[in-house]
Formats: sequence, C-alpha cells, structure tokens
Amino acid sequence: MLRIRLASSESLRPIRTNDRREVPMGKCFHTTTVKAPVDQVWSALANFHDFGWAAGVIETCEKVGDAGASEVGAKRLLNGAIHETLASVDADNHRLTYTIDDGPAPLNSGAVTRYTGEVELCPITTGGGTFIKWTSSYETADDVAVGEFCNPVYAALMGCLQAHFGE
Repeated sequence: MLRIRLASSESLRPIRTNDRREVPMGKCFHTTTVKAPVDQVWSALANFHDFGWAAGVIETCEKVGDAGASEVGAKRLLNGAIHETLASVDADNHRLTYTIDDGPAPLNSGAVTRYTGEVELCPITTGGGTFIKWTSSYETADDVAVGEFCNPVYAALMGCLQAHFGE
C-alpha cells in the first residue's frame, strides 16, 4: 500500500507500508435489453428465491433461512453449490446487491473475498423495454479463473432474460 504523508506545506513524499496485502479487484460486467416494462422485469429479479426465468442455467434455487425473498439477509443456494445473501434492495430504483459467500472453486470462500453482485434495471425511454446491467466485483489472487467461471454464467443469464421477456 502506498501512503502519502505531508512532509511540509509545499511537498508530498511517498511512504511505503506493508500493513495490508494488496489483492487484485476482479470485475464482471454484463448488459442487455428486453422488451418488457421495468416493473415486470423487476418483479422477476427482485424475488431472490426464484430463478424460474433461468431454466438451463440455474436448475435449483433453495431458500436458506427464514428471511423472505425480498428481505435483506435472504439467503439462497444455487445449483446445490453457490451460497448467496441478499445485501440490499432498492425497489424504487430497481436495484439490488448480493454477496457470494461460498461456492465451488474458484468461488470458494478461501479463494474469493468481498464478492458483491449488483443488478440494476432502467426503463428504456424510447420505444419501451428495460435495460439490464449485472455487474460483480471481488477480491482474489486468480482474477482470470473467477472471470472464466462467472462471465459465461452471467452471459447465459442475460440470454435467459432475453428469452423470457423478449429481445
């Protein structure tokens, strides 16, 4: 980590510290558009315990714990392997975030930390429909492996949304 300390009122001098291991921040970014109105798309995506629109990609979505499908803290287990928690819900702005808490390599909790996914919907003002943005960020020593695992899943989910709601 590089810290800057003011040496005098006119100069800055870098000071190196080793108080924190630098871990690369990985990112995934996917977008698509669908013909359905934003409220209809939000209704499907905001239900954290239902991936009925994603057949062929998410085969099982098990509710874990007592929290409801749109409550912060809701947990799910995807395809018997990926543990996720709903971190925030902003229904007015059609936005939610979730964390991946554990999963198969390379998503296991020992390899990835601070994995946060975000889904945001925006109405398309010309011609109608919905713009969907699905992003994630995470810390890992192997950004390539995580990206190679996650990007095809997100791309497939975008395809499912287009098939479900229309392109």
